[in-house]
Amino acid sequence: MLTTLARFAAARPRVVLGIALLLMLLCGLFGATAQSHMKSGGFVTEDLDSVRAGEFITDHFTGGDPNYVLLIRAEDGVDSAAAKAAGQRVTDQLRTYPEVSGIQSYWSTRPDLAQALRGADGRSGLVVASIEGDDGELSERAAKISAVVQSSDEGVTVQAGGLAATFADMNAQISEDLIVAEAIALPLTALLLILVFGSVVAAALPVAIGLFAIAAAMGILRALTAITDVSMYALNMTTALGLALAIDYSLFIVSRYREELDRGLDPAAAVVRSIQTAGRTVVYSALVVALSLAALAVFPQYFFKSFAYAGMAVVAAAAGAAVIILPAILVLVGDRVNALDLRVPLRRMLGRPAPAERAPERSLWYRWVVGVMKRAAPVAVITTIGLLLLGSPFLSAHFGYPDDRALTQSAPSRQVGDALRSDFSADLGASAYAVLPEFHGSQAEIGAYAAALSKVADVPAVLSSDGVYVNGLRAAAAPPGMSGAEGAFLSIGTRLDPYSTAGKDQLAEFRAIPAPGDVLFGGAAALNQDSVSAIADRLPLAGALIAVTTLLLLFLFTGSLLLPVKALLLNILSLAATFGAMVWIFQDGHLSGPLGFTPTGKLDLAMPILMFSLAFGASMDYEVFLLSRIREEWLAGEKTAAGNTHAVAMGVARTGRIFTAAALLMSIVFLALASSGVAAMKLFGIGCALAVLSDATVIRALLAPALMRVMGTANWWAPKPLAALHRRFGLSEETERDVVLTTGTDAGRAPVDKVPSAVHE
Repeated sequence: MLTTLARFAAARPRVVLGIALLLMLLCGLFGATAQSHMKSGGFVTEDLDSVRAGEFITDHFTGGDPNYVLLIRAEDGVDSAAAKAAGQRVTDQLRTYPEVSGIQSYWSTRPDLAQALRGADGRSGLVVASIEGDDGELSERAAKISAVVQSSDEGVTVQAGGLAATFADMNAQISEDLIVAEAIALPLTALLLILVFGSVVAAALPVAIGLFAIAAAMGILRALTAITDVSMYALNMTTALGLALAIDYSLFIVSRYREELDRGLDPAAAVVRSIQTAGRTVVYSALVVALSLAALAVFPQYFFKSFAYAGMAVVAAAAGAAVIILPAILVLVGDRVNALDLRVPLRRMLGRPAPAERAPERSLWYRWVVGVMKRAAPVAVITTIGLLLLGSPFLSAHFGYPDDRALTQSAPSRQVGDALRSDFSADLGASAYAVLPEFHGSQAEIGAYAAALSKVADVPAVLSSDGVYVNGLRAAAAPPGMSGAEGAFLSIGTRLDPYSTAGKDQLAEFRAIPAPGDVLFGGAAALNQDSVSAIADRLPLAGALIAVTTLLLLFLFTGSLLLPVKALLLNILSLAATFGAMVWIFQDGHLSGPLGFTPTGKLDLAMPILMFSLAFGASMDYEVFLLSRIREEWLAGEKTAAGNTHAVAMGVARTGRIFTAAALLMSIVFLALASSGVAAMKLFGIGCALAVLSDATVIRALLAPALMRVMGTANWWAPKPLAALHRRFGLSEETERDVVLTTGTDAGRAPVDKVPSAVHE
């Protein structure tokens, strides 16, 4: 199949490029509107108790669960004429939107309830409301409303916060971040490619394929929005992944193409040989990455599903471009792939001679790996212990739902959130709700339940249809609209961070108190706990799918029983060390100052899962590439322990420079995401970059060769039934002893050089 594709591209390069440019243009135009069709939520499902509680309040007690908060600050005080006028103005503006309900204002609410809407410094007051809609509609509607109501004049400022405004601010920030990340990644990538290849022409090829992958990614995402919900976060991550993989795959193929040219093949023959070898590796790598992402589809949240669908499509686009479009470009470029070598004038300026060609056995990589394998057991033990120590902080990881603190302090919703946490008696965005569906008991039962809830530590008040309770005592009359024919609900204030361990323990205390009927808990703490539990329940299945598919593909690739297991364990070890670093940095906040984020004592659980899927696939990318060359050397050499050692050293010597450069290129793309103003995106970008770099250095240069030296010829062993299975179904290079290529020319079809065959097992 790959040989057929390579021959087609070599024979009709202009046709292939014409179709590619047309596809790129169509995908770019179609995908230009992808962002406007994406949603910002997708973290929860309707079957969660906390979601059902919220829906019950929305359906039967309009405005009972406010998700939109307007903070009004006045230099002359909250009771000044200017503050009152601003409060009245925004209230009137909110009433013009049919999707807004349950408006409560400090300046119009009952005096005994208004104190909860007044800041401790006497200069700020709140207007709260509920915006109807799912988490996608919520952000769109909040952004539209905030653009109208937010203002700053005459000593009075109005800022929007709450869940709805936070989603809107995150969407806006992510949209800006994508442009910045690409502006950072592309020029740095091009510069590094020039340093790696020397030739400007060779360096431009991966960038060109990367640009095609970005356009294809945007078109794919836009198409997916027409048939399913797609998370806004997928825009950043899948375009970054498409760019990174396209550049990686192109780097592998271009490097092999130049190697085949140096061996004396003509451009068309070199293209076919490159696709048969490096192209085969690219296809395997793409399969591993795509199947790793496919495992995300087991999670019920569309946040994960959109990454599964979009990720698989983008990986396919990047691999397809590398094995179809790139060969066509290489045939047209021919020997000029080495043109515009910037190293030549640089050496002239410095008065240095051109470096002599060195055999792989004399390279630094070869000497390094031989030295590692001479001390294989100590290197393996010390490196493993080091990685386990780096990963140990992950044992104390705490997961939670992201809130406004994921944004920078300049974001309006973040400033409102900080004010709610510091200046008000209770954070209205952190309140818990006890919902009693179809409750028809007495108000006395409601009052007793409210009194018991109000006795829990760090609860300033509980609002119920029987009254407002503080420390077990009825302190004020009941707010209106908290019970009816459909049931009742209670609003439980809290001084604790709902996403913290203390907030989780407080929720457990609420649930332990006997209720006068069936009860559902909603609010931030309940939603956080339910969401984390729902994700955690599917983790074993997702992990099992990734492990099984990886082991199967690597067995088909190598024919070995032990190498796939070794690769899986090393990747897990590398990722564990990365996750430990993420806990140390983001949960514990050790680098919060330089990186510009606010530590909250928790990690967004979605990010480590995405990191695992993407970084696992990227790490397998280098594993497959390295094993491909090691196996090639093994098949050509002696089937002894010494032959195994030589094969490992030669494989690393031939690929070490390339996969190290590939890791640097991919890490640049991921690190560009660290410029984001959203903490979760910083975590994802830095985490993926560290995972890729540690895998390409510590794992590939130390632990992998050390273990392959320890295992010796057992690396290539498989039981007879599995060996027979591999001979029948295993995928091998598509080469022939005498392959005559033909290319279209004006004079007709002329034969070119024969392609040397690969050695066979």
